[in-house]
Parts: sequence; C-alpha cells; structure tokens
Amino acid sequence: MNVSDAMTPRSDLVVVEIPGSRNDVLEYIQEYGFSSVPVVKDVDGDEVYRGLVSRDDLIEQPDEDQLALLMREVPTVGVADAIGDAAATMVAENSRRLPVVDGDRLVGIVTVTDVVRAIARGEIDGDTEVGGLATPAVNATHTETPLPVAEREIGLANVPYAVVLDDDAGLAGILTEVDVLEVARVVEGEASTGDSIAEQDSEWSWEGIKATGARYLPTRNVELPVGAVRHFMTEDLVTVSGTRTAKEVAQELISNDIEQVPLVNGTDLDGIVRDVDLLEGL
Repeated sequence: MNVSDAMTPRSDLVVVEIPGSRNDVLEYIQEYGFSSVPVVKDVDGDEVYRGLVSRDDLIEQPDEDQLALLMREVPTVGVADAIGDAAATMVAENSRRLPVVDGDRLVGIVTVTDVVRAIARGEIDGDTEVGGLATPAVNATHTETPLPVAEREIGLANVPYAVVLDDDAGLAGILTEVDVLEVARVVEGEASTGDSIAEQDSEWSWEGIKATGARYLPTRNVELPVGAVRHFMTEDLVTVSGTRTAKEVAQELISNDIEQVPLVNGTDLDGIVRDVDLLEGL
C-alpha cells in the first residue's frame, strides 16, 4: 500500500496562505476539527508548499500572530512511498502528519489517522495485541481542575489529552486538545514594558538607560474559560483491554473519532493506547 492510496489529496485540503494570521488557522481548526493546516505561498502564480501549523503550535505560542512564525517544517513524503515507511517516519520524527509533495508542490497530506484507518480496514497489519503497545504512563487531571490549569498540564506533559479522575480516583472522562480549542478564543490587549528599559546594574546592558515613560506593546493571547474540567471533558469514555488487537482498537478510534483510549484491566486503569502506538506495532 502506497501513500497515494491513503492520503487526502490536495483538492480536498483546506490550506492557509502566507501572509496570514493565527485567527485563520484557529477558525479552520475549530470549525472543521482539523489537527493541522498546511501553509502555502503564491510564488509567481504557483502555489508553493511552506509548512504546517498545528493546534499544538497555537497552544505553545499563544502570543505569536504571524502565520510565517507559527508554522513549522516537518518531514515530507512522495506519493509512491510505502505507507509503512511513512508510518515509521511519523513515529521516528514524532510527527502526526506528513505533507505529500511533488517537488515544492503540495499534492496531499497523509496523517496518523489515515494509517489507523488503513489498519482498521485490514489493509495493513493489525494483528498485534495492544497490551504490548500501550503507554503505561498516563497523564491525568481532576474533575475540579480549572481548565487553564488542565491545559497547562497537557502542554507540560507533551501529550494531547488528560484522563480525568473523580474524588475516588475513578475514571470520570477525558479532556483533549480538541476540547480545549473548541472553547478557546483569541483576545487582544497591551503589555507594558515598564518605566525602566534597563536598570543601572542589569548584567545584560552596557550602561543604565532610563525610559522617559512606560511603553506599551500590542499583544494577542488565547483565553480559556476558568470553569472546572468536568464542564468541558468527554464523559462517555471508550475503553479497551490489553487482549484487543490493533485492528479492533483502530476501528474503535475511527468510529468514535478519537485519538486515544484508556487501557483497563477490570476497573483499573493500566495505561493509554494512542493512535501513534498502533503505528509502532506495524
């Protein structure tokens, strides 16, 4: 199976164009549920691929507005590359999506979800039991944690989710980056540099400089509601046991439109099975 058999073609892609802003990306991510948006630029009438902006980039750089500074370069693949090789690249590079290019022209994109969908359909190997693929370390938060704190926990853990526990440490739900971005909004304001540009004894200055007055710089930030996580989490949890196969779990992920499921042993939480874990089993 080649990349061309699994990818989303350019004709079906939503892209953003340089010059642009974070609002352009946030709009598409919130409206369509995308995890990333390709960035292109018009060069003498031709569309040239430049990079990707993901929901991670928006969360990690809340003060950056320029699309050109938000986007990142990721590895690319060609249409004739094997899907297994593309999956190996995603795992090795910790990248959830790979632009498919022909020269500097964007012809499609292949994502972790595309590979998981191929596993679910039985087009590539999915016989491995997920008990050996699951990640035993689980990021968790509490039902009463304020959403901005939970979002920070997710960012610091460098995972796209937090399993939500109740007062008895039982499974109450799950909070994902998608849940966070659905209620995020961009706000504008001003930040003061203060009256002193550099103190007399500042190590980084060659000489003390005093400002004639406070300076204000325009800022942009992502604002989140301060309510408890329980108001924003997904309560109806899908869980799996360690004896389920990668194909069966892939089918659960695709049919429920999710990226990870808790691994349970009876009522005990044993780990988490993320979509990228299934790729490692190929």
